[in-house]
Amino acid sequence: MASEHTDLLTRGSLEIEGRLVDASNTTLRAEITLDDVTARCVYKPVRGERPLWDFPDGTLAGREYAAFLVSELTGWGIVPPTVLRDGPLGPGMCQLWIDEDRQREEPLVDFVPGRRIPTGWHRVAAARDEDGRPFVLAHADEPQLARMAVFDAVINNADRKGSHILSTVDGEVHGVDHGVSFHVENKLRTVLWGWSESPVPDDALDVLRKLRSALDADLGETLAEHLTIRELRALCRRVDTLLRTKVFPTPPEDWPALPWPPI
Repeated sequence: MASEHTDLLTRGSLEIEGRLVDASNTTLRAEITLDDVTARCVYKPVRGERPLWDFPDGTLAGREYAAFLVSELTGWGIVPPTVLRDGPLGPGMCQLWIDEDRQREEPLVDFVPGRRIPTGWHRVAAARDEDGRPFVLAHADEPQLARMAVFDAVINNADRKGSHILSTVDGEVHGVDHGVSFHVENKLRTVLWGWSESPVPDDALDVLRKLRSALDADLGETLAEHLTIRELRALCRRVDTLLRTKVFPTPPEDWPALPWPPI
């Protein structure tokens, strides 16, 4: 999927359609055209990034691209095709737009009434609505989500909301918005805690071994253009930990485990 769109995203002409108003940073939907091929994309200019106390200014686009590079190495196709390029508002991140399956009967992550958790779903956290009625944050027991949970643990994703998980009509599941990732400290915040302390599948461990080797070779050299040496070392340590323990991580005690809002 990525290779066939890379040239389009890199060299295509961008025409901005509008802004996604719910995003905290400047996030624009655009139409991108190259020769006779046209598609939609998300364009996030560096100049539109809001300062964050724990992430250096002007690095979010590079972190998004770094997440794509890690995703590509895994072969899981979690992050849609992504490039760094110049655009109407200057340099930024450009990512292929993913059309969600709006007809899906139930989302992959949701707040559900306490006694109506779908069969096989994983319970994450309890909550109550404004009238005091109990609800539960839960997610489906899907292999695609399990791989995404491993991926998030690797990149130290600090913002895996339910709305950042996109499912398509052809059954693919993608993750978006990875700008606040790769921190040296443990900042994993996710709605996918359902596998906590469960064994990481063997096929995922095989992928992690492949990733670890790549981090000591070409992938590590490429990521060094977008991450600091300390961040790269922390990334390697997280992969080493997963390979050593062979279990999904547990929610942190010294940092909020869930993003806000979760969905």
